[in-house]
Amino acid sequence: MNLLKKGAILLLALLSSGMLWASQPKEQFRGVWVHTIYQNQYATMNKDQMQQYFTNMLDMYKQMGINAFIFQVRPQADAFYLSDIEPVSRFWTGAQGVMPKDKWDPMAFLIEECHKRGMEFHAWMNPYRVTANANERLAQDHLYFKHPNWFLKYGNQIYFDAGLPQCRKHIVNVVKDIVSRYDVDAIHMDDYFYPYPIAGQEYPDMDTFKALGASQGFGPNQRDDWRRNNVNMLIKELKETIHSTKPWVRFGVSPFGIYRNKKNHPQGSETNGLENYGDLYADVQLWSRNGWTDYIVPQLYWEIGHKAADYETLVKWWNNQKGPEQLYIGQSIVRTMNNADKTNAGANQLTRKMDMMNRSKDISGVVWWNGYDLLQNYGGISDSLAMNHHSTIALAPAYTSMFNKHPKGVSGLKAEWKPDGYFLTWKAPKDKNPGNQAVKYAIYAFGEGEKVDLKDASKIVDVTGETQYFLPYEKGDQKYTYVVTTINRYNFESKKGKKKAIKL
Repeated sequence: MNLLKKGAILLLALLSSGMLWASQPKEQFRGVWVHTIYQNQYATMNKDQMQQYFTNMLDMYKQMGINAFIFQVRPQADAFYLSDIEPVSRFWTGAQGVMPKDKWDPMAFLIEECHKRGMEFHAWMNPYRVTANANERLAQDHLYFKHPNWFLKYGNQIYFDAGLPQCRKHIVNVVKDIVSRYDVDAIHMDDYFYPYPIAGQEYPDMDTFKALGASQGFGPNQRDDWRRNNVNMLIKELKETIHSTKPWVRFGVSPFGIYRNKKNHPQGSETNGLENYGDLYADVQLWSRNGWTDYIVPQLYWEIGHKAADYETLVKWWNNQKGPEQLYIGQSIVRTMNNADKTNAGANQLTRKMDMMNRSKDISGVVWWNGYDLLQNYGGISDSLAMNHHSTIALAPAYTSMFNKHPKGVSGLKAEWKPDGYFLTWKAPKDKNPGNQAVKYAIYAFGEGEKVDLKDASKIVDVTGETQYFLPYEKGDQKYTYVVTTINRYNFESKKGKKKAIKL
């Protein structure tokens, strides 16, 4: 409630002073990656402390204009939530498989808090990694001890053997369990498919290839194609499983930023670095053509002018390759804020990168790496987002490749006094299709004499999952028109909104 009041009071001050920001995209995905791996602070918190930490975090992100929270719930074949399939993560409790004293579910809590704030929750998981260090202690009931032949050791890490169908089935079951039990908006997978190559070391999957490759139609010299097919099958099965469980839940992948180098393929980018296709065995373009992903977030962490992987070159390449899915850009906060814009003396690269992204017709959003840097306002980025690049509220883009229907509008819109203050209240519409039910509401405010224009992003004062909004009542002599629209699970907004004229 305090967050609603703060936002509403700030809006009143801006309306009264005429200080509204320049027009920005009304629909834009503004996500943040919040990782749990190596974040040992959670293990020192009890339930109340962690919940307070999370709510403070989400409040800060909302003030920065973030509308999608991508949280790492499965860092190492473990669970930062309550699971009967995999052990509790050590990054939650300090020891893998050991439940906290206060049994509760952080993912369920975060989903509820995100949705209250009108933010999406994306459950982020790493598919194949089991340990980041082979010396890490696994829970006694970990799958590793039940089926040691399912795993491979490479360098100093342990991985699921991606060539084994039973490993793929396990990962799919984990995702089905999450989608079935939680009101997630998306399943998000990162760039760790086959592991990043270690110089001078061959990945030890030859025995699996010899056992299965030929029966799957691959010749003795096609191990690379076989590996790509293993990842392709996982992606395909995940998409089919998610869609058959809850059709509105999206499946997103954040691949490494280079698909292929042009020197290796004529349709590749003018870059010279590690490849998704040839090094990680991730055929991202194939997934796009087949409709197996609903959004893609290439990790373009490099700076503008990088010799091997120039940011501008890659933004243009990905923009030109977009398929039916949504395309967002993953950006590194540290590299963006630490590198100078050579076209603008004294400036970092944030504004130039954002302008470049906004001018790209097929790019509809950004995801920031990493969320803790945002909380620390690294290089002043949080201030810059709040005051400039995210200064108006954006609705997350509609997933037009998945759905094509707008939700019904609200009813019973009225302003009323309650014990906590003066509120707009309304009733949610009913719809038999769960995907078309209203799950969020956009609230617009127009000053006296202003034309009601729902295309104007600067007039959105809040997006909320609740059916009420705090009104910043002062002297009762300023007239405003508030408009409330509905948003369904696919992010389609109702074509019209309900209006209410109020003096505040």
